[in-house]
Amino acid sequence: MITFDDVSVTYTGAGRPTLRDVRLHLPEGELCLVTGRTGVGKSTLLGAVNGLVPHFTGGHLSGEVTVAGVSTRQAPPQELAHLVGVVGQDPLAGFVTDTVEEELAYGMEQLGTPPDVMRKRVEETLDLLGIAPLRHRALRTLSGGQQQRVAIGSVLTRHPRVLVLDEPTSALDPTAAEEVLAAITRLVHDLGTTVLIAEHRLERVLQHADRVVHLPGDGRVAVGTPAAAVRDADVAPPVVRLGRLAGWDPLPLSVRDARRLAGPLRERLAGRAPEAVAPPGTGGADNARETVLAARDVVVGYGSVRAVRGVSLDLAAGEVVALMGRNGSGKSSLLWALQGSGPRRSGRVDVAGTDPGRVPARKARGLVGLVPQTASDLLYLESVDAECAQADQESGAAPGTARALLDDLAPGIPGARHPRDLSEGQRLALVLAVQLAAAPRAVLLDEPTRGLDLPAKERFTALVRRLAGEGRAVVVATHDVEFAARTADRVVITAEGEIVADGPAAEVIVASPAFAPQVAKVLAPQAWLTVEQVAGALAPAGRPVAVERAGA
Repeated sequence: MITFDDVSVTYTGAGRPTLRDVRLHLPEGELCLVTGRTGVGKSTLLGAVNGLVPHFTGGHLSGEVTVAGVSTRQAPPQELAHLVGVVGQDPLAGFVTDTVEEELAYGMEQLGTPPDVMRKRVEETLDLLGIAPLRHRALRTLSGGQQQRVAIGSVLTRHPRVLVLDEPTSALDPTAAEEVLAAITRLVHDLGTTVLIAEHRLERVLQHADRVVHLPGDGRVAVGTPAAAVRDADVAPPVVRLGRLAGWDPLPLSVRDARRLAGPLRERLAGRAPEAVAPPGTGGADNARETVLAARDVVVGYGSVRAVRGVSLDLAAGEVVALMGRNGSGKSSLLWALQGSGPRRSGRVDVAGTDPGRVPARKARGLVGLVPQTASDLLYLESVDAECAQADQESGAAPGTARALLDDLAPGIPGARHPRDLSEGQRLALVLAVQLAAAPRAVLLDEPTRGLDLPAKERFTALVRRLAGEGRAVVVATHDVEFAARTADRVVITAEGEIVADGPAAEVIVASPAFAPQVAKVLAPQAWLTVEQVAGALAPAGRPVAVERAGA
């Protein structure tokens, strides 16, 4: 179905090819997982399948890419639209209509699909992705996860023979991600659709894959079965790393496989207690005394929709809180209301005796800092240094404050570089530096790990713990259960705009089938969250713990 014949891609000004001498054949009806760290060329590989590379991206492509016998060199992307459906990392950037139903139909209209067929496919897709209640909603009013499902649906209605997905589950809650992946798997098994998925959250996708294409970073690709690919991989999901620690052979690819092998390990761990996520002196319960932010009876509404329903919440100094819940449960609306910029129908928020929603924006920034889901929304100048200088001016900070924070968070970013040319992790660091320049006591982060590979996530975990160690209250709205397990002291779960669970991370997420990390599911009913905790318990007394890191 898809063939790369000695393909190399070199962008203008690049010192070396992004892809080099790639030979790859993907047959019909397979789900192929594309892995590799940020910046190694995964998006370039995906873009070459429908001709976006090099027709729209520029650069030079040598060799030949064919899809169902059609050369992407001769056929531009618009002529491949009936064959290849593509969903990018940013769903909102690809929308061209106003409502969900219109967006699902738009692609079929461009292909001249008969109206009766269009109607049938729209209904099928609404049910398949669980978005029927959203059919008349305006796209701009949807949550990030809801937008992502609509973006996938707008491609599925065209019934392409090849489906290319760039981080399709990054904005989805665990249950929605499972539903979307189940739908994609049905397309592969029942309709023979060939699917390519690039995804950093391997724990979600690996068990569904027929084949893994790994980009190690030198421009080449390595192809193999999932079992072979993870055996010595530098990046692996928790069940695989737990299997390596326990010496299981073959290594498990799913929670179900791991549980079948975990009996002896649970016996070894019986009677032992896991260490706390936060090491002493880095924040957490020991330092969580002063209340930094207090919210009472907060209500947020949009027209007839009540997104937040009378929420009360206290945030303490030195505490990392993971805010979790289904897509559309009100997490982002709550964060914006706490920060002061978002609409609030009633209720109050108190930070150091001041309501951030009742003071000018400059003063509010010194109370609460917020990094939105799409961090680049806060970047509008032409260079990194310009953004830092503007942040100092708007925050009333000394010149060089934001730049010093950025150098501390992500050293080595050139000041003349355009913010849009930064990696996801670098953009996140820049926006966080911009927010921290005002020295807020409360820091709110909305889905900050989207687009981050595992090593970058490791570094970000350390950063969040450091912010807590400085006495700040940190809230992370996230669907990334593995990140929450490694980072949070406390977990708050929302549903339909209300808080339905609030307590220590180990208690709340272990008790939740949807939000439990892989290690917790494998070793349940014991309350282990991470591979590092298990390694620490198994290490002989007085001997340092030897365990591979998530991004090692």
